[in-house]
Amino acid sequence: MAVQNRLACLAICTFSLAVAACGQNHAADLPTSQLLSESGPTFRASDGELKAPVKFITYGDQRFTDGANVTATDPRVRKWLVDKLASERPAALLLNGDVPLAGNVANDYLVYKNETQPWREAHIRVFPALGNHEFHGPDAQQCLENWWNAFPELRNRRWYSAQLGSRIYNIALDSDASLAADSDQGRWLTKQIKELPATVDFVVLSLHHPPVADIQTHIEVDHNPRPNEIALRDQLTKLAAQSHARFIVSAGHIHNYERHVEGDVVYLVSGGGGAKPYYVERTKGDLYQSNLFPNYHYVEFVLESDRLRATMYRVIDPEAGTLAVEVKDTFEVMRKPREGTAARAVSGAQGVAQWRRQSQLSR
Repeated sequence: MAVQNRLACLAICTFSLAVAACGQNHAADLPTSQLLSESGPTFRASDGELKAPVKFITYGDQRFTDGANVTATDPRVRKWLVDKLASERPAALLLNGDVPLAGNVANDYLVYKNETQPWREAHIRVFPALGNHEFHGPDAQQCLENWWNAFPELRNRRWYSAQLGSRIYNIALDSDASLAADSDQGRWLTKQIKELPATVDFVVLSLHHPPVADIQTHIEVDHNPRPNEIALRDQLTKLAAQSHARFIVSAGHIHNYERHVEGDVVYLVSGGGGAKPYYVERTKGDLYQSNLFPNYHYVEFVLESDRLRATMYRVIDPEAGTLAVEVKDTFEVMRKPREGTAARAVSGAQGVAQWRRQSQLSR
């Protein structure tokens, strides 16, 4: 954490550069006070609407665009992953941002619509978070309009929540806007967590820029955690200690896979949806230590009686004639003890130790 804080000044400059692609109308400058930010879940699916066991998948950085573009994204792997996820038929897909290559290009969203038709045919709920590529263009407001046109159910929102059954609660955040505790988004987040239904065991927060990641010192240093997300990390540490639910954070931006535990919160980097892969210098805090590259992948969560069981599926060889995935990481997140029940959940340092032991790493 000390290294992250020492790099905060560099990250501030990075934040400014990241939104500069939006010209004079930056995403961070758009007003947020009039956005819809009501209490309770924005969307809700009852237990009876979900097939048991409840399963959801998280991944990001697909960069849907013209299939002729094979530099910024791998269109073959991207489409294959879409079809693979459709065949898994999860209750929901959580997209960690950078769905289009360029948010100001309406055709990129048309490509998304065409390529993801199998998701709609499988009746899969899709919950996207905004990324920096959603705001790529000279006019951030127009970029946002394009996103709302692609996802009309989210109009007038940049953050929202979805309750999956009685035990899972997804919160999609916008890391292009302030995440500070006293911001519009930060106040909404705090209220969401403090008013969680008593039945919720797991809160899954999805956003684009990672609050925790391997600190890079040579390559892709502009993708290190920024002050905006570091502030969120610090806030989540406080909220997690007070909540009856376990927290998992799934981010993208870094086109690779990482897994960390900080402040009793699990932090994933899941940016392997098709965008140009980024090599990662892995630090000791990363619970995934494989040096295999690239890491096109997705993470599947399955709800059990007292835990979420997670599996990272990695594309074995993106150049192979027939694409396939392999299991490269597994972990479990135990629910917290409930009053009047056996204390089977693992918390604090014990929780970190268990997550370390249960990791299956390939080096």
